[in-house]
Amino acid sequence: MALNRIKAHSRAFAHIAAFHPELTALRRELHAHPELGFEEHYTARRVVETLKVCGVDEIHTGIGRTGVVATIKGRGQGTRMVGLRADMDALPMAEANEFAWKSTRPGLMHGCGHDGHTAMLIGAARYLAETRNFDGTAVLIFQPGEEGFAGAKAMIEDGLFDRFPVQSVFAMHNWPQMRPGTIGINPGPMMASADRITIEISGKGGHGAHPYQTVDPVLVAAHIITAVQSIVSRNIRPIDSAVISLCAMQAGDLGAFSVIPGKATLVGTVRTFNPEVQAMVERRLNEVCSGVALGLGASAHVKYERIYPATINTRDEARFAADVAQKLVGHEHVDRAMDPSMGAEDFSFMLQVKPGAYLRLGQGAENGIGSCFLHNSRYDFNDEVLPLGAALHASLIEHALPLQAA
Repeated sequence: MALNRIKAHSRAFAHIAAFHPELTALRRELHAHPELGFEEHYTARRVVETLKVCGVDEIHTGIGRTGVVATIKGRGQGTRMVGLRADMDALPMAEANEFAWKSTRPGLMHGCGHDGHTAMLIGAARYLAETRNFDGTAVLIFQPGEEGFAGAKAMIEDGLFDRFPVQSVFAMHNWPQMRPGTIGINPGPMMASADRITIEISGKGGHGAHPYQTVDPVLVAAHIITAVQSIVSRNIRPIDSAVISLCAMQAGDLGAFSVIPGKATLVGTVRTFNPEVQAMVERRLNEVCSGVALGLGASAHVKYERIYPATINTRDEARFAADVAQKLVGHEHVDRAMDPSMGAEDFSFMLQVKPGAYLRLGQGAENGIGSCFLHNSRYDFNDEVLPLGAALHASLIEHALPLQAA
């Protein structure tokens, strides 16, 4: 879909498109200066500086350590508040791109597009501050630490929704598998929960030439890796969803080729949408691992950590967001029943407290810009969609807080 077609009939998109080059420059500046969760000092400072230029009413810093919140009052007298959230942090990975705005910080990279999310919310801030075609208060949330640090939870625990009691909250994430000009959403689960599992196996070490004198934890680990896959295939209903991935194992020393170690450790992740399924997986992991280990003369301890809950849209807010998106890009470019992802997102913490919805914004392109998937060392945000994402943010505010006719 040509983005120019949106410009022709969307006032917000046309307005924001006028400062598209400035948003692109900001996005690329942020890309060149990636920061990990709760270390977004440069990013937060640039957000604050830019928000001041945009003319927002209030700026609050240090919420959830490095989070920033801005408020913009509409032209009406309404007291309702609606929140918009963008994440700011980067990833601990090396960038393989060679363009001018590549990361200047070794081992750090904006490999998930949070630089683009931040720039889009800045674009919405400028438009909303310049036009104020709404009745109430827009609350713009620039969140730290989405990538495994639970920054959303930190902001909530720091009084985010006590200080800014929004009636609903919305967020979006770029999606390279969708074309520019397309938007996806559904009225239920959008992202899975993310749990961390650590399985510690204790055996009896010894000489590799005399394994009968040992209890080999590597052998036990191999059996556990195979056995836990039966949990999804034999304990979870086919109409439900679950993923168990054991992603790493540590046992012994690579230099000690003839030494059977006394211990082995497996680490991995569990992804589910339903709390009952999540509880079933946790219980069966303990049973299967203990049983397999016991049968081979060893012992196993499972540490199960619930990191992020599932991201589940509330039905009314999802329908509302889809309607807004449809007004912006046309019904044929909105997927209202988008398949959920088994990835995770800490916006889930906000949706546990407030009604809201999480959308996906298409950014894939035939010319290769932005077309590789997230968390890829050659990923880059597609700057062509900056005005559309900003316009979608702004349109959610204008439709959620409409000005009353005189």
